[in-house]
Amino acid sequence: MRQAIFLHIFLGTLVCLSGFYVNAEDPYLYYTWTVTYGTISPLGYPQKGILINGQFPGPTIDCVTNNNIVVNVINKLDEPFLITWNGVKQRKTSWQDGVLGTNCPIPPNTNWTYKFQTKDQIGTFTYFPSTGLHRFAGGFGAFNIAQRSVISIPYPKFDGEFNLLIGDWFKADPKTLQNRLDKGYSYLPFPEALLINGLPDGRAVFTGEKGKTYKFRVSNVGTETSINFRIQGHVMTLVEVEGAHSLQEVYESFDIHVGQSAAFLVTLNGSVKDYFIVANSRFTKKVLTTTAILSYAGSQSRAQGPLPVGPSTRDIHWSMKQARTVRLNLTANAARPNPQGSFHYGTIPIVRTIVLANSETRIGGKLRYAVNGISYVDPETPLKLADWFGIPGVFSLNTIKDTPTPGRPAVYGASVIGTTLHDFVEIVFQNNESKLQSWHLDGYSSYIVGYGLKQQWTADMRKRYNLADGIPRHTIQVFPKSWTAILVSLDNKGMWNLRSAIWSRRYLGQQLYVRVWNNEHSLFTENDIPQNAILCGQAKKSS
Repeated sequence: MRQAIFLHIFLGTLVCLSGFYVNAEDPYLYYTWTVTYGTISPLGYPQKGILINGQFPGPTIDCVTNNNIVVNVINKLDEPFLITWNGVKQRKTSWQDGVLGTNCPIPPNTNWTYKFQTKDQIGTFTYFPSTGLHRFAGGFGAFNIAQRSVISIPYPKFDGEFNLLIGDWFKADPKTLQNRLDKGYSYLPFPEALLINGLPDGRAVFTGEKGKTYKFRVSNVGTETSINFRIQGHVMTLVEVEGAHSLQEVYESFDIHVGQSAAFLVTLNGSVKDYFIVANSRFTKKVLTTTAILSYAGSQSRAQGPLPVGPSTRDIHWSMKQARTVRLNLTANAARPNPQGSFHYGTIPIVRTIVLANSETRIGGKLRYAVNGISYVDPETPLKLADWFGIPGVFSLNTIKDTPTPGRPAVYGASVIGTTLHDFVEIVFQNNESKLQSWHLDGYSSYIVGYGLKQQWTADMRKRYNLADGIPRHTIQVFPKSWTAILVSLDNKGMWNLRSAIWSRRYLGQQLYVRVWNNEHSLFTENDIPQNAILCGQAKKSS
């Protein structure tokens, strides 16, 4: 009798616990996105653009730390298509990264469902097409991750928020631009304009109430051009950069390079009227300028000039000086960048130094871009699938070297750098060209520890590193004829794209992959291949 009672209590406890764990699972958010071509008019005349559920830009994803995101993408274009989630770390799920090194593209008139978690992240991010030059036609949108309600934010409470997607825009059809690059004879033309939320000069309006404070989430969704952002008559308090809480410095204007995002608090403490929001191109011969409107509720006065003045368009020193003021808020609670639970990245031993030099080159007479002498070409079989199924001949870990070889002629290749899970690595981006570079690493945030203006990096430069409160970012600018150094803890197993965020350069070879690997097959470090994975190339025969 006593045993029966004990068994009954034990089984009841198991039922209760099972119910607790089911209910304790993080929430799921479901989306169905139909991707089509449609007519848009961002420059005042009709163009063919990429729409998601009929929208340009695409729908905003608003979620919370650790939410599970399920997006069913239905491809109604006439060619294969993928979306990548710019800055979402895809912890244990590089399968969901949405680039050709990890995923087979979604064929026309079919669908594929992304499933991933916003694990241990907060912040301002974006998504966009990664295939070909699709992002030149649209298909991009905002992706915001809020902190859980039980975690306080390390800055004053705000009354509302706005998304500003700012980027350059071309009048030419993306297929025409792609054909121009494929022929390899010339560069892309200069962009026609800057857009804010897909709208031309003065069309986007953001309305708030006097005396209240708003969060402005600002992202550069362009393909070629750095921008400077400012608001007439108002200052901006920086609070977050690509998922990291920053020191709350106050700025009158702020540089945001291609692929980067930042969030500001702005208090509406002016007169009740309209004000200009201004973005202009940086480091360009011809200056592109666009505006939006910050409108106080009840305003009867339209915004009037002159527009607020930003830094000199070509003042690189100003931009680097500002970049050094962007530092990590060490008193913030969560979510923290990796390594989890510690901000003492400056005391972690570096196990490997990788110096990556970008270059413009010609291969077979065609314009290409290279990294350490290798101009990347996507193999028919995605690298991740080849690695998973053990398919030989798709890539070699010896193709690209850890340091550039001066005078080496550039060649085509599928560049993969092999690393071990939990390596702590120093990566130096050496830019020997006269144009600013913007680099993005999928799967990670990396501590920016040093910038060098118009000089070659040497080991002595480490004496100047910020080893205390460098800001972690997923997209890193490298100024002309200069270098930028980052430190990164490679604790996210997978095959990760390290690429130029300047899309024509990426398309023509300025990218590679970082393989973060160990020989242990464990769901604690990496999920198995999804059951719905699309197989292509040699992976079709290996499944």
